[in-house]
Amino acid sequence: MTNNTEYTEPRTSSVWEIFRVALRLGLTSFGGPVAHLGYFRAEYVERRKWLNDRAYAELVSLCQLLPGPASSQVGIAIGMLRGGWLGGFAAWSGFTLPSALALAVLAFALEQTGSADGSWARWLLLVAVAVVAQAVQGMARTLAPERKTGTIALAAAAVSLLWPSSWVQLIVLAGAAAAGLIFFKRVNEAADGSSPFPSPVSARAAVWLLALFVLLLIGLPLAAAVLDNKWVQLGDIFYRAGSLVFGGGHVVLPMLEPAVAEQAWMSGDRFMAGYGAAQAVPGPLFTLSAYIGMAAGGWSGALVALLAMFLPSFLLVGGALPFWNALRGQARLQAALTGVNAAVVGILLAALYDPVFTGAVHNKLDLCVVLAAYALLVLWKVPAWLLAGAALAAGIATTWWI
Repeated sequence: MTNNTEYTEPRTSSVWEIFRVALRLGLTSFGGPVAHLGYFRAEYVERRKWLNDRAYAELVSLCQLLPGPASSQVGIAIGMLRGGWLGGFAAWSGFTLPSALALAVLAFALEQTGSADGSWARWLLLVAVAVVAQAVQGMARTLAPERKTGTIALAAAAVSLLWPSSWVQLIVLAGAAAAGLIFFKRVNEAADGSSPFPSPVSARAAVWLLALFVLLLIGLPLAAAVLDNKWVQLGDIFYRAGSLVFGGGHVVLPMLEPAVAEQAWMSGDRFMAGYGAAQAVPGPLFTLSAYIGMAAGGWSGALVALLAMFLPSFLLVGGALPFWNALRGQARLQAALTGVNAAVVGILLAALYDPVFTGAVHNKLDLCVVLAAYALLVLWKVPAWLLAGAALAAGIATTWWI
C-alpha cells in the first residue's frame, strides 16, 4: 500500500499562508475554470509542491464529479488537506473574495448612479453571447462528441426550451443519468491499491456532512414556501444553484435567471450585465451570487447569497474526500455521468438562445458585434476576460462620459 505522503506532504501550512497564496490566485486567475485549474497546478504543484501531479489530477477528477464550481472545490480540497477546515475556508476566501467584492461593488454602484436599467452594458451583453457560444462549442466537443451523447444533448435543449424551469432541469438531468446507465459502458477504473487521501474528515463525519447537504437541499425549499422571509428565500435559491449545477459556472445562468425574474430583484438586462461583468474579473463565475444578492438585499444580501452558493461545495468536498478511492472506480457512476454531462451541453445550448441571445441581439449591428467577438475568442484566442473588460469599459464610457 502506498504511503500517504505520496499524495501530499503533512499539513504544515498556516491558515494565513493558505489564504495568502489563494488570494494571489484570486486576484490573477482570469479565464474560467479550466484556466483556474492551470493556475492552481502552477502554484500548488510546481511552485509550492504542496501535492504532486497524481494527487492533483485525482482531486480534479473528484471535483468534476461533484455539482458546483469545480475549480473552487479543488482549492477548498487543497486547503483542507493542508490546514483542515480552517485551511479550506482560507483557500476559498482568498480565491473567491476579490471577484465577489468587485461584483457586489458594481451592483451597488449601479443602484447609486441610477443606471440600474443596464443600458450601459450593451457591449458587455453582446460579448456574453459570444462567450456562452464558445462554451457550448467547447463542451459539446468534449462531452457530446458522438451520436448518443449528441442526441441526449439536443433532447435536453429541446425540453429546456419548451419548459424553462429549474425543476424541469432536474428532471432532464435525472433522465440523462438513466440514459447514461442504459447506453454507455465504462471500463472499471478501480483503485490501484493506493491509499486514500489523508482526509481531515473522518468517514463518520463525512456521512453527517452529506446528510446535512441533503437535509438543506430538501428543507430550504419547504421553509421558503412556508415562511415569508426574504433571507430564507435568498438562501434557498442560491443553495439549490450551488447544489445542482453541473458543468461549470456558465450552467448556473439558466438556473438563476428564472428565479431572479420571479423574485423581481432586477431586470433581465441587469442580470445579463452582471453575468457579462463576471467574465471580466478573476475567480469563479459563481460569485455572480454576490451581484444578485446585493440587488436583493444590499450588503447583507450579497453575503447571504455568496455563502449559500458555496456552502454545498464545502459539504460535498468534506463528505466525498474520505470515500473517493471507492467512488472513483465505479463504472456505473461514470456511465451515468456521461449522460448527465451531455445533458448539461443541451441545457447550456437552450440558455444560449434564451435568455442570452434573445436578450442581447436586437438588430443586424448587434449580430455583427457578436460574430466579431466570437471570431476573436475562437479564431484569434483573445481571452474572454480581456474582451469582457474592454466591453465593460466601453459601456461605462459611452454611458457616463460620452
